[in-house]
Order: sequence, then C-alpha cells, then structure tokens
Amino acid sequence: MKRSEINKALKELEVMCEKYHCYLPPCCHFTPGEYTIHNEYLTVKIHEKGATLWSIKDRAGTEYLWQGNPKYWADRAPNIFPYVARLTGGKYILQDKTYKMDIHGFAKDILFEAEQVSESHIVFSISDTTETYKQYPYKFRFWVDYQLEENKLLITYIIRNEDDKIMYFGLGGHPGFNVPFEENTVFEDYYLEFDAVHQVEQVELSDEKFVTGVFKTFPLDQGMSLHLRHGLFKDGAIVLRNMAHCVTLKTELSQKEIRVEYPDMAYLGIWHVPNMNAPYICIEPWSSLPSRQGIVEDLETQPGLISLTSKCEYHNQFSIQINV
Repeated sequence: MKRSEINKALKELEVMCEKYHCYLPPCCHFTPGEYTIHNEYLTVKIHEKGATLWSIKDRAGTEYLWQGNPKYWADRAPNIFPYVARLTGGKYILQDKTYKMDIHGFAKDILFEAEQVSESHIVFSISDTTETYKQYPYKFRFWVDYQLEENKLLITYIIRNEDDKIMYFGLGGHPGFNVPFEENTVFEDYYLEFDAVHQVEQVELSDEKFVTGVFKTFPLDQGMSLHLRHGLFKDGAIVLRNMAHCVTLKTELSQKEIRVEYPDMAYLGIWHVPNMNAPYICIEPWSSLPSRQGIVEDLETQPGLISLTSKCEYHNQFSIQINV
C-alpha cells in the first residue's frame, strides 16, 4: 500500500474517532509526509499536503524558501488551483448555480499522491472527489511536477479535463523566499531586477482586494528594478502585468540570488503580509486575476480564465534558480 493511501486511511480513522469519541493510539495518527529530491547543487523538500514546496537549500546549507513562521505567514509556497486569489463573497456562478470556494482554491489543502519519485524528480497528483465537486463541479486530474536541473527547480502544472464539458480555471505559484538570505544583510539591501525593460502596469485592487478595472503605469528604477522596503506592501499585494517574464531577487552585498522565470504566466504578484517588517517576500506567477470588485463572477464569462476542452490537457511551468 502506498504511503498516501495509508495516510488517507489514518485521516479517515481520525475523523471517525473524533465523531464517535473513540481513543486512537499516538502511533496511528495521521502524519503527512515530506519528500526530498536533490542533486549536487540543491536539496529540495516537498510536502504532500498541497504538493507544497517546503525547503530549498544550496549545497552549503543556505535555506532560501520561507519557513512558515506563523507570526508573519504560516504558509510557505502554496500551489494555486482552480482559482487565483479572492472570489467576491467567496463564491462564483457556473451554469446558473452558485458555488463557494476559499482564497486561492482548494488544491493547497488536499493530500496529493506521489506517483513518480526519483532522486531529482517527483510528480504529485490529485483527482476530483465528492468534496471538490461540491466546490468545483468538474472531473479533472491535476499534476504538480518538480524536476531539478543543475541549480534550477522546474515546477510544471498539468491539468487534464476528464469531464464532458469545457473546464474553466486559474492557477499559479505562491512561493515565499527568505529576505535576507545572506548573513549581515537586511531586507532593504535587496531588490527585484526584471530581465528586460517593459511598460509594466499595476493591476489596481480595491480595499477588499478585488480588481477595479484600472491599470496604471508602475515605475521601476531604470525601467527594470524594484528596491524592497516593507512599506511597499502596506496595501497588500502588488500585482503586475506586461512585465518581463523573469525576475531576480538579489543584493549588491552578495553573489547569491534567486531567479524566477514564468514564461507563460500573464501576471506577477509580489507580496508580504501588510504592515509588518516581515523577513520574506512572495514572488507569485499567476495565470489570471481575482474577481472584479462588486461582481460575483461567472466562470464561463470572467476574463482571463483558462478554458480547457473535454479530455484535453493544459501545461504551464515556472522555475526557481539559485545562483551562488
């Protein structure tokens, strides 16, 4: 029996014991697992809950991934599916029916199965269930593929529409990175540098964090750089469009840097928890945007969502490269 099947059974047993007030010995409690892949450059851990990236270390042992300090943000790198960010009122419409869904979808909360595992490569997957169908009435398969290639981690999302109707969704990554990640540096020593000069626009969000329909020029130093300061995030995430499809987190005080590439993602979120001197930053490649202000979205008509024909697959990929 696979570990994921054992854990699923243990989880069901925990729920049953809680319902009927039974005692469950400590040895039988549900223990979600971590998996490790590595090569001569990087060691990466992934948690089977949400197929969540859990750790990225270089060969010297430097940790680059945010480790989920609940004082600031308890998550680390959620995978976003099937909806990016917030729905107005936490709900949406599909074929005249209303459904509820949490921020960033449900994949982050589900136990994935590790179906392929090797030294430097692992593939996780989930399928629709009775519970997912209550939130999202589609039959689907969702794979998250982690592959190490030298000092780069490739993260590939694959969605297969197993239903007999068109499937609408959004997806993306939400990795947090330690800032600082070099000794004797501070948050303000770091900056984001895009690979090319673009006419970058910021997607304006309302106070409730929904799309207003206003897009304004977002100034970058020399058209390419954004120097970090905690006050940047006092109003929440900075969401960009028309940006270069590669950005590097770096400091002039070290050769170490984190390079994120997202060639087929239309938007980029940059965030840490507002109004705190949080020692991390999230670099979030998104395929689509949150709901529009004051609109309970219909998935069949919301602009920017991916539409996938029955029995077809959709692939998208981003990468994290550690340079030392």
